[in-house]
Amino acid sequence: MGLEYPDDLKYLDSHEYVRLDGEIATIGISAFAVDQLGDIVFLELPEVGDALEKGTSFGSIESVKAVEDMYAPISGTVVERNDALVEDPEQLADDPYGEGWLLKLRITDPDELDEAMAAADYRALVEGE
Repeated sequence: MGLEYPDDLKYLDSHEYVRLDGEIATIGISAFAVDQLGDIVFLELPEVGDALEKGTSFGSIESVKAVEDMYAPISGTVVERNDALVEDPEQLADDPYGEGWLLKLRITDPDELDEAMAAADYRALVEGE
């Protein structure tokens, strides 16, 4: 199954991704994570205005297989959350990199992404290359 990993994103080994646009970071989970979880039935996200610290849990995702915590790939303040996904979490599987984004943060330190992986490195990690 040819999963996609867009080149304009940075990835974490915990399967979150970041799309940086100036000081706004869009956060989501990779197609690999969505595929591994299976049918997603519940999503818990922080509220707008919440401060997140890199590496700390910011919510959870529940599927018919498991409940997994999601971790902030970068520190910042939540400026937007995808309430449509909270209402209908199954949509995440349709477009994890587009309409399936989870949060938008106003970041505090872009250098925190220096340790994140490029798409090729993440692909090698999850596909065992």
